Amino acid sequence: MTTAENGEEGIAKAKASKPDLILMDVVMPGLNGYQATRTLTRDEETKGIPVIVCTSKGQETDKIWGLRQGAVDYLVKPLNAQELLQKVAALP
Repeated sequence: MTTAENGEEGIAKAKASKPDLILMDVVMPGLNGYQATRTLTRDEETKGIPVIVCTSKGQETDKIWGLRQGAVDYLVKPLNAQELLQKVAALP
């Protein structure tokens, strides 16, 4: 498992390590999670890596915006571990 403190670091680490999955928060310094998700899902190097947004931003408009940025799913904190595992298991 690899972690990043901000969007820029997350993008760099994703490009370097090509993880199987990215769990993305929205509220971060620098590039926020929406911006980082959009960058990752539109870049040829990383567009195949599924991104699940996991955040405290729970309004329907937040979820819609996250999915529009390319996230495959959107979960609101506090996370339910079983729900997260079900979402991961359902990935193609």
